[in-house]
Amino acid sequence: MKCDLGDIAIYYETYGSGRPIIMLPGRPSDHGVMERFMEPVFTERDGWLRIYPDLPGTGRTTAARLATHDQMLETMLAFIDKIIPGQRFVLAAYSYGGYLARGVVYHRAALIDGVMLCAPQVKGDPALAHLPPRTAIVEDAALAADLGPVASLVVVQTPRVAEAMRDLMAELEIADHPFNDRLEEAAPFSFDVDTLPAPFGGPTLIMTARQDNLCGYCDAWDLLDNYPRATFAVLDRAGHFVPIEQDALCHALMREWLDRVEEYSA
Repeated sequence: MKCDLGDIAIYYETYGSGRPIIMLPGRPSDHGVMERFMEPVFTERDGWLRIYPDLPGTGRTTAARLATHDQMLETMLAFIDKIIPGQRFVLAAYSYGGYLARGVVYHRAALIDGVMLCAPQVKGDPALAHLPPRTAIVEDAALAADLGPVASLVVVQTPRVAEAMRDLMAELEIADHPFNDRLEEAAPFSFDVDTLPAPFGGPTLIMTARQDNLCGYCDAWDLLDNYPRATFAVLDRAGHFVPIEQDALCHALMREWLDRVEEYSA
């Protein structure tokens, strides 16, 4: 489906019905990275409308006129306002989506019942992030060669992880790379996204990875004062692709988070 916002149309897919949960992926991957990650936790859980958009410049959503992170956020706020106007909702985000999600919280906190941030980008300028050194816990030279450039982010180089990574690599191929490269150089939000008018009181889950050398884990700790009901986890044996490398543990934490959200929103 597509959500027409005038000068840009956001491609998205939905599953289920009930309480809306917006899934914000990283980039340049598309909605598939969140769909593969999130859908397993809903196989035995009813009452949720899962909404998976492609961010501008990824998947089937063009970048159009966008040039800044502010414009990316404005576009995703407009998308949310149009597809679930005035409704309460929940946010789940990964990587760069975690940066956008905090912008959504900044502007729409009164409508949000819960937030999940997985391996979030915390610093608007990635060059300022505090990162652990590149580490591989399980190494396989042949698999690393097959994975190409993303191999530097894979901590557990096993056939299972490599197979899951191939789906992600297919998504990366169709992204608008010139646009994403330009956005990488753009200035951060024009406002301090982590200076909230008031702490966000809904159930929150922040999952980071001990060996994540793209977004790190240290900076995410500084978010806790804004989320007094947050569970914070640093998972060993995982890098930026923690949803793949530690999928079972991530899913266990997410099921508990969804339990808390359902209790809170009731």
